[in-house]
Amino acid sequence: MAVEVRYLVSDVPMAVAFYTTHFGFEVVEDFGAPFAMLERDGLRLWVSGPASSAARAMPDGRRPAPGGWNRFVLTVDDIGRVVDGLRAAGVSTRSDVVRGPGGAQCVVDDPDGNPVELFQPAG
Repeated sequence: MAVEVRYLVSDVPMAVAFYTTHFGFEVVEDFGAPFAMLERDGLRLWVSGPASSAARAMPDGRRPAPGGWNRFVLTVDDIGRVVDGLRAAGVSTRSDVVRGPGGAQCVVDDPDGNPVELFQPAG
């Protein structure tokens, strides 16, 4: 069973290209502009565009939108190399690599400002 996370995006094909190109996700289902389902290592990522049911206004009028700080984590073997490669490809990072007792992390943004944490365990 996969862990499933939904991200709201402004452009589903752009999000699909970003996650397949930079993070090795594979397309499971693609419904075009409204919605696509991607998967990597047991993580299923649902990218929902403005035409998706997930983007409809809430009863109080608030509209779901991309961005925020909640995120999923991808473990990498060499965080410095991965971050350098992403930056060279024009991917936006929220921080430099931060090191702590458990390892190193860097938060990058997808094209809509949804965060993805890259993590290299200590050791």
